[in-house]
Amino acid sequence: MQLLTAGIVLLALAATVPGLAADAADYRAVLADIDRMSSFTDSDYSCLLTVVSEKPGEQPNIQQAQMFRRDGDQKAVILILKPAVQKGQGYLQVGESLWFYDPESRKFAHTALKENFQDTDAKHSDFRPPALERDYRVAAAAEGELGRFRVYVLDLEAANEEVSYARLRLWVRQDNHLLLKAENYGLSGRLLRTSYYPSYLQLGDKFVAAKMLFVDELRPGEKTQITLANASLAPIPDTVFTKAYLERVNR
Repeated sequence: MQLLTAGIVLLALAATVPGLAADAADYRAVLADIDRMSSFTDSDYSCLLTVVSEKPGEQPNIQQAQMFRRDGDQKAVILILKPAVQKGQGYLQVGESLWFYDPESRKFAHTALKENFQDTDAKHSDFRPPALERDYRVAAAAEGELGRFRVYVLDLEAANEEVSYARLRLWVRQDNHLLLKAENYGLSGRLLRTSYYPSYLQLGDKFVAAKMLFVDELRPGEKTQITLANASLAPIPDTVFTKAYLERVNR
């Protein structure tokens, strides 16, 4: 495993050149490359998530969760480990369907991938493999710099109504197509969230963001940082990707 540190949090963009030039890179291919590098279609994938959510006037809320993904079947499970009051809560995703399990009531409730995860600034969709080429079209593009990196700056518009955000602006490294920063906009064009991806973990020919920082642009001072650990491509039993697993693991 190789850790690649981008070091781009809170750095400014400079020297952009607007427009979709005729001789510019194939930007849809860039989106496809981002999708491919972060999708584990040939193996299972698991990791430990540490989620730190900060709100003004409150102590940071720290959660730990185990995530299991089987991207080839579009299945995922997230099991909350800490804090004790939330231990045993879990999520099961199958395709576009997502269920939340509450061990106190022993009931499942349907939720949406575009909803916030555990009252943080992260969305459930932030934990699934990206599908930028499928879900967005490139409306404009530029070249510029973000910190010490040459980047493509891509303005995207949603191609369907299932996505979490109607518009995106992405800062993507030109040399390896790693996503460094994203601005997330609503349908009205209002900036809702800024996302930073300061470091990546390499697993074979795949890359996952080892750290993610989500800054709420509507509520000053609110932000959520997610750190990955214990990443693995080891096979996961089929039974993990079931409602029965979430029920059984809480007994």
